[in-house]
Amino acid sequence: MEDSFGHHINYLRISVTDRCNERCSYCLPDEDQVWAEREETLSDDEIVRMTAAGARLGITRLRITGGEPLVRPGVVDLIARLKACPGIRQIGLSSNGTLLARPHGTGTLARALREAGAEALNLSLDSLDRETYARTTRRDFFPRFLEGLDAAQEAGFESIRLNCVLMRGTNEHELWDLADFARQRGCLIRFIELMPVSSRHVLTEENFLSAGEARRLLGFRLGPLTPLPDFKTNGPAAYYAVPATGQRIGFIGAMTNLHFCESCNKLRLTADGKLRPCLGSHLEFDFRHALRNPATTEADLERLFLEVVAGKPKEHEFRDNYQPGRRMIAIGG
Repeated sequence: MEDSFGHHINYLRISVTDRCNERCSYCLPDEDQVWAEREETLSDDEIVRMTAAGARLGITRLRITGGEPLVRPGVVDLIARLKACPGIRQIGLSSNGTLLARPHGTGTLARALREAGAEALNLSLDSLDRETYARTTRRDFFPRFLEGLDAAQEAGFESIRLNCVLMRGTNEHELWDLADFARQRGCLIRFIELMPVSSRHVLTEENFLSAGEARRLLGFRLGPLTPLPDFKTNGPAAYYAVPATGQRIGFIGAMTNLHFCESCNKLRLTADGKLRPCLGSHLEFDFRHALRNPATTEADLERLFLEVVAGKPKEHEFRDNYQPGRRMIAIGG
């Protein structure tokens, strides 16, 4: 699939729940959240049917998100079914990591997910300080995160990446420690600019820290970072190398990188069945109604997919006084 701007679409992010066991300030700004009812959330069969339709059109990579995807009952079996869809070559998982060490069968949930077919893992980590972690997530789960990371590495995930949201006044003094932690654990780390997704209020002049400034701060201690233009992962991160160690560090600058959207290859499926061509746009197309209509054929689903791709905007609207319509937890991380 290719849109009118030359974006080649082969990547689908699937939110399997809007629920989460944490309350991160930039994702869920307050505790007053109206959760989707069970009947509003797509079933396993509906998600698999959507994925199969996308795969027939060229979707090859999936990322399972939430909310926190691991709070969804049966997520291991769902991932196994998605991995079995013809054409799907890779499944990644985005998580806060705090449930990965939970017992599951004869091992951990991390091991069960790996055996089901999940290969790549993105874990959220904004601070190594337990108090800061608890203040940012509103949950004192940092020890659980460490247990989860241990479980994931023991389970043998092919790729584990740490995602750190940049917040001035919260974690800019930890950037070196976070980078070193990732190096010691053998993980890629990416530093991500705040975006006005859940609310305009989560992004202010006081708390915004740009990817460029973060890169310079790291360079003061690690030495000037060397660009790695040929090193790519599935997303829009720009990677740099630390000269002394060769460690790779990624930066995701949706607000300051004017070329951020040029290589976009993704669509997003929300837990309640809306297909969004862009995170930073209000455009979304209702697939739940089509999936629950007995008259809908597989050809109909494919046609709807192509309509969504045709409506994909050239770039996001975050820099244009964007007013969020839904919180990040409802869209999918």
